[in-house]
Amino acid sequence: MDIRQLRYFLAIAKEGQITRAAKALNMEQPPLSRQLKLMEEELGVALFERNGKQMRLTEAGAILQQKAQSILHQLDETMTEIREVDQGIRGALSIGSVFSCVSLLPDKIKAFRERYPGVTFKILEGDHFTLGEYLQTRNIELVVTRLPFESAYPMEQYELIHLPSDPFVVVLPCEWELGGEQNAISMRQIKDVPLMALKSDRTVGLNEKVVNECRRFGFEPAIICECSSVAIILALVVAGIGATIMPRSVMDSFPLAQIKLLEIADTSFQSEVGIAWLRNRHLSKSARAFIETFSAER
Repeated sequence: MDIRQLRYFLAIAKEGQITRAAKALNMEQPPLSRQLKLMEEELGVALFERNGKQMRLTEAGAILQQKAQSILHQLDETMTEIREVDQGIRGALSIGSVFSCVSLLPDKIKAFRERYPGVTFKILEGDHFTLGEYLQTRNIELVVTRLPFESAYPMEQYELIHLPSDPFVVVLPCEWELGGEQNAISMRQIKDVPLMALKSDRTVGLNEKVVNECRRFGFEPAIICECSSVAIILALVVAGIGATIMPRSVMDSFPLAQIKLLEIADTSFQSEVGIAWLRNRHLSKSARAFIETFSAER
């Protein structure tokens, strides 16, 4: 069995059909069918269950799919590492970010591009689970994220550096009179304020920080809405439906004309921010250099 056959096998597993896999590989169907037959004969097991034209992985096939993906990832990373030995920093850099960290990127990317104009960026946004999958499938090299990074995989799989923490602020409609002229509010003044919580079914860490801080001051927050979208929550704030408590840097991505920010006077609870990447993965020169652009903040 060779690398070429592994690529053929993965294409069939992905497409679920010999015909579609052959088209994706830009080859004829008979040679692809022949290669699959040779693999199954060499291994002595069936890799797919056939149901007409549809093909589904057997248990043995599923194991081979996982191992083949790992082998090809390692091969690609090894080739990248070797090519970079005599090369400068250039090429495409793929990174991910949770939406609440997007505001941290523009200044860093601008400074990075000024220093390394040969690097282009691919940026993917998503929740922790989605970005965790992107890391595993090598669609991205690193993630800028709120901590803890709540992916589906154990934290032991990740390398992590911490960035400066981000203070929480209260975000409310301009016409509300909370805070007076001081541009600040106490935790106890928040007690009866209707709040929108940034939370999804899979990522709860940010909301838990807010709830736990309210409980530390002896009350349950009056949460009237849970939502996974920062943009939707802020639209509800603008409409006067309620307020929210967000990390300060989140608001750097939004115009403040129709909302008001209040510091929280009697607490300094903060959201932790970091960069995460797979521990067992080779990072490209451009990825390492991009991480270093954040070093001055640490």
